[in-house]
Amino acid sequence: MLEVIDINKTFDNGFEALKAIDFTIEKGDLVCLLGPSGCGKSTILNIIAGLLSPTKGDIKFDGRSVVEVEPKDRNIGFVFQNYALYPHMTVLENIMFPLTVGPKKKDKAEAQKIAEEYMKLTNIEELADKKPGTLSGGQQQRVAITRALVQNPEVLLLDEPLSNLDARLRLKIREEIRRLVKEVGITTVFVTHDQEEALSISDKIILLNEGVVQQDDDPQNLYLEPNNLFVAKFIGNPIINTFEAEVKGDKLYFDDYSIPLSNFKEDRFKEKLVDGKYILGIRPEDVHPSASGIFKAVISQVELIGRERILNFYLNEDRFKSIVSVEEQIDAGMELAFDFAYKKAFIFKESGERVY
Repeated sequence: MLEVIDINKTFDNGFEALKAIDFTIEKGDLVCLLGPSGCGKSTILNIIAGLLSPTKGDIKFDGRSVVEVEPKDRNIGFVFQNYALYPHMTVLENIMFPLTVGPKKKDKAEAQKIAEEYMKLTNIEELADKKPGTLSGGQQQRVAITRALVQNPEVLLLDEPLSNLDARLRLKIREEIRRLVKEVGITTVFVTHDQEEALSISDKIILLNEGVVQQDDDPQNLYLEPNNLFVAKFIGNPIINTFEAEVKGDKLYFDDYSIPLSNFKEDRFKEKLVDGKYILGIRPEDVHPSASGIFKAVISQVELIGRERILNFYLNEDRFKSIVSVEEQIDAGMELAFDFAYKKAFIFKESGERVY
């Protein structure tokens, strides 16, 4: 088990990069640290690795604190964004290297045997005698992961390991990473800013923004039950539609339209809605054309994405989207009435706190 306990990090220039970061990762789980650039993902990874010291807080591996332990003694594997392979060594020598240094170093024959076992696991045996400079990006990535796994680390850390690969190769390698770490049973922390990547391979996602954990949850829950407006906007493609709204009495008003609050599912309200301003959030797949719709709009653009069409339209100056089946013959310029699934909508305070 990996525990990150109340970690703060303030740099010498006064910038507070992490604010009371607290989470637990169960043994053998693959967890993604997700969030926009500069949110603190890599800072957390470097603190777990011991490359940075926290200003406050603790890191524990299976109940023992490692915050004062040197990086080389933490029993971690680290895969960097740029792979960090030794260019003058062959692939086999690169993978053997961690086994031939340090207090637990092994003799050359044993190190080679272990390295070859892991190379077989990652399907790179045929690359053994090649130098990193002759390999493709995907091959280099496999070598870097194999070199990390060969140490049999307690925790495996991956810092945006797929960012240098093209889209098709990223898909293939992320599936391989998931298979490998689950097969070996290593607790893994994977840093990414790509939500699709995180949703596809994680047992759990820790979503960060501005050095604060916004939600620590099952991937599906981040989409279906976001804690706040930031989570709702960050997770989901296309992005969630949002409307400025106001509650007056028993109705919610947006633009020139109104909805009875009774249309919403009563047990989803986290507190009683008082009169005031709110933000209404509706995912594009929950907005649909309807003859009895509550508002009308002219379709400005239609995007075809396989089995679906994305309808783009405007309410006043705000752009919104609806997802419909590709079989629905809808073209730009058509005026349609729209309704939405009230029970799947979200209501947020102006501060971003979710209230429905």
